[in-house]
Amino acid sequence: MTEAASGHLIELRVNNVAQLFHTLDPFPFRERDLDKEAEEFIVGWARELSADRTIRIVIHYPESEAQTNAARELSEAFHRYFSERAATTEREIKELFRVGRRSLGIGITILIICLVSAHLAGGYLIDTPFRRLAEESFLILGWVANWRPLEIFLYDWLPLARKRDLYHRLSTATVELKSYGSPDPVEKGQA
Repeated sequence: MTEAASGHLIELRVNNVAQLFHTLDPFPFRERDLDKEAEEFIVGWARELSADRTIRIVIHYPESEAQTNAARELSEAFHRYFSERAATTEREIKELFRVGRRSLGIGITILIICLVSAHLAGGYLIDTPFRRLAEESFLILGWVANWRPLEIFLYDWLPLARKRDLYHRLSTATVELKSYGSPDPVEKGQA
């Protein structure tokens, strides 16, 4: 990977443009999913780059691939794939917040019940160590019931939001194709 003046540069070299995509995917080329290894490589490098500049992805491929549908539709396929990944991650965030709201409703209900129970235990039990234990136990239970919703709203959504933003950046990345001479026999498995 190198960095260019106009943005961050991620470079890949392939012997066949189609090897960037999942080979078992039955959809037309531009609608196929990226190969898992290719996606991990691109996302891994993109994650390391600062968010203040655009990303350029340069695919080096053999001249013999220049006229294939795969080469002509590569840029569109990358944009579509990363746009869909961003939309999927956005749905995951919405689902997480939905679970968080439901958990918070349950947690607040349990907290109210526990506060009332602690108050009743304090008022009806005689002044013994058991009374203090009952009051504290109800208070702890009430707050523990809110642990998960607070974790969701304070922390769990942040990594997903970062991933969504990264996919958005990759969906708008400039994809350039650069051909090279015929592939060396040694490099056939390279991606």
